[in-house]
Amino acid sequence: MSKKLTLRLDEDVIERAKAYAADRDTSVSRLVEAYFAAVTETNGDRKQTSFSGTTRQFIGVLDEADEADEADYKQHLEEKYLDEST
Repeated sequence: MSKKLTLRLDEDVIERAKAYAADRDTSVSRLVEAYFAAVTETNGDRKQTSFSGTTRQFIGVLDEADEADEADYKQHLEEKYLDEST
């Protein structure tokens, strides 16, 4: 069963991800799903712990208290699209 997930990423990263996905005839969603599947893959009863250096640098970066809530995100979208319409 598929479910929607919203991610906030740097615009440049998004554009590069879209180009990367297009070059491989896939979608950014499928790339993200494949990545998450790989990093959360279980080996028997325990999760894989052999992450690349790039992946390891992001583990634990965000503290739960630092995460923006839904109201912050809605405000961001309103500001973004109001700025584009003017």
